[in-house]
Amino acid sequence: MAIVKPFKGVRPPKNFVEDVESRPYDVLNSDEARVEAGDNEKSLYHIIKPEINFEEGTSEYDPRVYQSAADHFQIFQEKGWLVQDDKPLYYIYAQTMEGKTQYGLVVGAYVNDYMTGVIKKHELTRRDKEEDRMKHVRVCNANIEPVFFAYPDNAILEEILSRYARTQPEYDFIAPIDGFRHQFWIVSDDKDIATITAEFAKMPSLYIADGHHRSAAAALVGAEKAKQNPNHTGQEEYNYFMAVCFQASQLTILDYNRVVKDLNGMTSEEFLQALTSDFDVEKKGEAEYKPKQLHEFSLYLDGNWYSLKAKPGTYNDSDPIGVLDVDISSRLILDKLMGIKDLRSDKRIDFVGGLRGLKELKRRVDNGEMRWALALYPVSMNQIMNIADSGKIMPPKATWFEPKLRSGLIIHKLEE
Repeated sequence: MAIVKPFKGVRPPKNFVEDVESRPYDVLNSDEARVEAGDNEKSLYHIIKPEINFEEGTSEYDPRVYQSAADHFQIFQEKGWLVQDDKPLYYIYAQTMEGKTQYGLVVGAYVNDYMTGVIKKHELTRRDKEEDRMKHVRVCNANIEPVFFAYPDNAILEEILSRYARTQPEYDFIAPIDGFRHQFWIVSDDKDIATITAEFAKMPSLYIADGHHRSAAAALVGAEKAKQNPNHTGQEEYNYFMAVCFQASQLTILDYNRVVKDLNGMTSEEFLQALTSDFDVEKKGEAEYKPKQLHEFSLYLDGNWYSLKAKPGTYNDSDPIGVLDVDISSRLILDKLMGIKDLRSDKRIDFVGGLRGLKELKRRVDNGEMRWALALYPVSMNQIMNIADSGKIMPPKATWFEPKLRSGLIIHKLEE
């Protein structure tokens, strides 16, 4: 069963929140962070992208950069740009994108639940990326940014979320970069806090939606601290890390598409003919064509769009991986016809996710950078949960969650 707890959040006063808040560290590069921060000394980028505190070209892995993150975290607290709450609380974080709002509960997730698989993952992590985040957590002694979890729908938690959503939020702003609305409430009522803890305790699993490296890093640092403490009791704050947990049915997963540089020696006609062994191929013309259902793909080639429908027998409905469109396209197109076997390392392929859509696929092919593009039908949250429950791992570049969590609304210290 899932163990969560409230915590004393470190967060901006209302009048500073829009100065402090930022995009997550991993959705922009150093140059973009430097531009977005500008001359705003309160920007969280000084903590989560601390290479911007040095001359351009400074490596984000420089030891001075990690220390700068900790120094700026301290400065933010000393100057009152971040203030810690007096008692352990839960928090509610809502995001509105294109008229749809999803409500998340901000909790302290239990390190041991990650270690034992109660918190389930669906992606592989890379040790170098884990270690980068571990260094950041260690030096700051805090989870500066939250991870993104999903949980099975729960009527009691839904009632609490709905009740708070009808009240005045602590924060309410439109982010300038994405245009999405972000709202934040404080759950201070002892009865509500107890109910939230009890309802999570009934859940057999929580699911990492986004933030696999941050989850791994936070849990591993917590476990490290437990081993290093001769007086460890299990009640210490480092036994928990910060997560925003959303009801699975509320989450939006967007398509994560592919663009490829060549046809592996084939002509366009030969490629289209080769596809017919595993797909029903139908030319749709010059107008953008989006897949309408699972196992249908949109191909953009030579200025035209094509519908590709996987033929029966080319996938296994009873296999949680084999039924995925990312697996079908990888096996039957990228590997079989293109010779692309490793999506993580092959330089002939790139990926276009999120809100950029079909226009970006068309642009990259039309300008000659890429030879053709493939659009996929989005993965569902149920598919992700089935894979996580089965203990299997999704193919790379399979999911794109939107909107992304804003950073800087709430921070969790590993020692009170």
